[in-house]
Amino acid sequence: MLNQLTISELAAKFAKREVSAREATQACLDQIACVDGKIHAFLSFNAAAALAQADAVDQLISQGGSGANRPLLGIPIAIKDVLAVKNQPLNCASKILGNYISPYDATAIEKLKAAGAIVFGRLNMDEFAMGSSTENSAFGLTCNPWDITRIPGGSSGGSAAAVAADECIASLGTDTGGSIRQPAALCGCVGLKPTYGRISRYGLVAFASSLDQIGPFTKDVRDSATLLGVMSGVDRRDSTSVPEPVPNYVAALDGNIRGLKLGLPKEYMVGGLDPEIKASVDAAVKQYEKLGAEIVEISLPHTDYAVAVYYIIATAEASANLARFDGIRYGARVEGNDPIELYSKTRGAGFGAEVKRRIILGTYVLSSGYYDAYYLRAQKVRTLIRNDFLKAFETVDAIVTPTTPTAAFKAGEKSGDPLQMYLSDIFTISCNLAGICGVSLPCGFTQNPKLPIGLQLLGKPFGEETMLKLAHAYEQSTAWHKEKPSLKF
Repeated sequence: MLNQLTISELAAKFAKREVSAREATQACLDQIACVDGKIHAFLSFNAAAALAQADAVDQLISQGGSGANRPLLGIPIAIKDVLAVKNQPLNCASKILGNYISPYDATAIEKLKAAGAIVFGRLNMDEFAMGSSTENSAFGLTCNPWDITRIPGGSSGGSAAAVAADECIASLGTDTGGSIRQPAALCGCVGLKPTYGRISRYGLVAFASSLDQIGPFTKDVRDSATLLGVMSGVDRRDSTSVPEPVPNYVAALDGNIRGLKLGLPKEYMVGGLDPEIKASVDAAVKQYEKLGAEIVEISLPHTDYAVAVYYIIATAEASANLARFDGIRYGARVEGNDPIELYSKTRGAGFGAEVKRRIILGTYVLSSGYYDAYYLRAQKVRTLIRNDFLKAFETVDAIVTPTTPTAAFKAGEKSGDPLQMYLSDIFTISCNLAGICGVSLPCGFTQNPKLPIGLQLLGKPFGEETMLKLAHAYEQSTAWHKEKPSLKF
C-alpha cells in the first residue's frame, strides 16, 4: 500500500523507478474514497489537479530529472484549511469566508512545491484554529481514526487524522497553543512545532500572531526533519522570520544521544494526568536512560499560570486579527441598512460560538480600564515563563513531558465546558508562550480502548536539531510509530 509509506520510503521507490508519482497519488485518493466518509479529515480536494501534478512529476523523471535537490518530489501532502494555496479554497473552516479562493501561495507552500511535493486537499480544523477537538468547524466534526466516536484533537484535527489514516503521506498544520502536538498525540503520529520565526508565516491566516507557527504531521521523525528542512528559513515577506542558519536536520539523526541531558519538569507530572499516560511517559524516560541520556529533574515554576496567560494573549490577538472579516472586503456578507448593521449581521452569522467567545474575551482584556490589569500583566508573566525555560536549558539539552493529560475523549464530552476543553492543552501551551520548539511522538497506548499516547520533547530556541535527534533515537528503539488503526468501521 503506497499510501502507508513514509516520505523516505516512497522517495526510495521513486529513485529506483519502482513506482510512479501517479500511482502514489492515486493510492492516497483511493484511501480517501474508502475511509474519509467516516473520518471527514478533508473539507475538499481536487483529484484531477492532484493527478495532473503527479503526471508532471513522472514526466520530469522520465526525462532524466532527479530528486537529488527536491526531497519531496512526487510526495502527496495535504494542507490545513488555514494556509493559502493558489487557486484552492481558503475557508479556515468558517462560514464567514464564503467561497473564497486563495490568489497566492503561502511561503511554506511555495517551498513544498519547489521541493517537488504534490500539494492537494483542504483539511478540516477548528474554525480559525480556535479549539482543541475539531468540533468547532463550521463544516462538521472530524473523527479519530482509532475510534470514530472520539475527537482527533485540535485545532489541526484533520491534518492529524489524515496522516494517521494514511490518506496522505504527510500534512501541514499550525500550532498556536498545541494545535499540532496535541492532535498528533491523540492520533498516534509525529507532530512538530518549530521555534517561532523558524518558518515564515506569510500566507497563514493569523489567529494569534505572536504564537502561531506552521509545522508538519508525519509518520516518523525522519519525515518531520525532512519537511522542516524544506520549509525553514528567513522570508522578507514575514518580518518575524529569523535569519538563523538551517541545519541538515536529517543528517543529525544518527541515533547517538549518549551524554545528552533531558529535563523532567516536576510541575508536569501532577494531578489530572491519566495514570496510563504517566506510566507510558515514565517508561519512555527509562528508555532514554537505556539509550545513554541523562535524566535531570528541573523546575518550571510559572507553569501554573500558562493557561490563563495564553487565553488572555491569544484572545486579545485574535480579536484584532479577526476584525478584518467584516463582510466588506471579501467573504460572506449579510446585508444591513448601514455599515454597523452589516458588520454585526455578517459577523453574527459568519462566526461560530467559540470564535465569538474568544473575540469577546479578547476585546474585553484590551479595553480601556482592563488592558493593564489583564493584557499587560499577562505579557509580563509570559516573560517569566520564557525565562523559566531559558534557565532550564542552561543545564539540559531538551525537556521531556507528556503531550496531553488524557487520551482522545468522546465527541461532545467537553464541548459544554470551555474550561475543561482549554485544559486539554495544559502541557503544550507554555512552548508557544516561550517561543521554543516542540515535538510529539507516539510512546504507547491506553488499554481499553486502545488509544495513542504522545510523548512531548521541548527544545531550545532554534534547537530543533538536537530535539529531533532525541526524538528519532527513542522512536527507532521502540515500535509504537509502526502501529496503525484498523479502520474497520
